[in-house]
Amino acid sequence: MGRLMDTPPPEADDASQQNTPGHLPVLAEEVLEWLDPKPGGRYCDLTVGMGGHARLVLERSAPDGKLIGMDRDPAALEMARTLLEPFGDRVTLVHTRFSQAREVLDRLGMVPVDGFLVDLGVSSPQLDRPERGFSFRNDGPLDMRMDPTAGETAAQLLARMDEEELEQVIRDYGEERHAARVARAIVEAQRSGPVDTTGKLAALVARALPRHERGKNPATRTFQALRIAVNQELDELEQFLAAATDCLRPGGRLCIIAFHSLEDRIVKRRLRTLAGRDGGGPARLRILTKHVVVPHNDERVRNRRSRSARLRAAERL
Repeated sequence: MGRLMDTPPPEADDASQQNTPGHLPVLAEEVLEWLDPKPGGRYCDLTVGMGGHARLVLERSAPDGKLIGMDRDPAALEMARTLLEPFGDRVTLVHTRFSQAREVLDRLGMVPVDGFLVDLGVSSPQLDRPERGFSFRNDGPLDMRMDPTAGETAAQLLARMDEEELEQVIRDYGEERHAARVARAIVEAQRSGPVDTTGKLAALVARALPRHERGKNPATRTFQALRIAVNQELDELEQFLAAATDCLRPGGRLCIIAFHSLEDRIVKRRLRTLAGRDGGGPARLRILTKHVVVPHNDERVRNRRSRSARLRAAERL
């Protein structure tokens, strides 16, 4: 297998969360259709996760296609390394944020590439492991870092923000219309002690909201907001999109899967600009997906976490 670069020791693995040969990532058929990997191509999976999409790309680009897989989560890279080991030196894995893609590719001598894939969703192991602090379903430390080796946790972010800052984060990143009530409840609660577990935060939000949406946990929007803030997800996306086109070979493709409207609006707007629309100057990309691509009903039934996935694709001119 190729190099595993700059990768600190992963978290302890939970065998129940290991990727398996039967694992099928979200929008798998659609990714292969729009990315269109070919033998001899160079492809970059910027959120390689458990390696599901990467494996499909390597299979489709056999016998000599190359893949660079990046992820900021060391535990995810370990799972990807195990799954992708049979592909040997066709794979290089790198521990990094995807906003650093250009620097990494330059260092590896892999510019230009024939395709980028970015899956912006949170992985199942991140959601399902209480110690990662992403989910309100199981109580655990309020962490939320995609890279648990760096940066501040969600609990630390809550502790340093005043009520006005917190309200803005919850409103802007969670699109929570009752952001002021939630922020006030969190700040008041912290006078009696830190809000440092997912259970404490979820209970606070539930009490703060005047009404709950049917079929949705009341803490959903607040958890999304804090996760985005902790990981600077929208800034990461903007930085990558600003550099991506220059890394693509003419005819190379860019496929991005978003999971909420904030991400998707950024992707849609940037692709339109790079396609020469909306006053964006000369066209550098051609948008391939006339409409956003969403999972078919059978995938939505089979994998409930795919329901909010939306894919957009473009091609370098």
